[in-house]
Amino acid sequence: MSNTPHELAEEFPEFVEKMSALKQDDAHFAKLADEYHTLNRQVHRAETNVEPMEQLAEEALRKQRALLKDKIWGMLNA
Repeated sequence: MSNTPHELAEEFPEFVEKMSALKQDDAHFAKLADEYHTLNRQVHRAETNVEPMEQLAEEALRKQRALLKDKIWGMLNA
């Protein structure tokens, strides 16, 4: 298990400026980024046992985070 926070700026460092602009100009992107941030924090708290949860629940959160990351990646590359 990884304890790396997986922040969007760390995942896509080449798009930091574009993400900042999209968060301000695109409500859908901003919503996706906020959802990603929330899920990412939940996963991180589970991984570090701050808020332990069952393995299947943690895996489900990771899958949701991955789907959001894919959507964000798509928008960044559009």
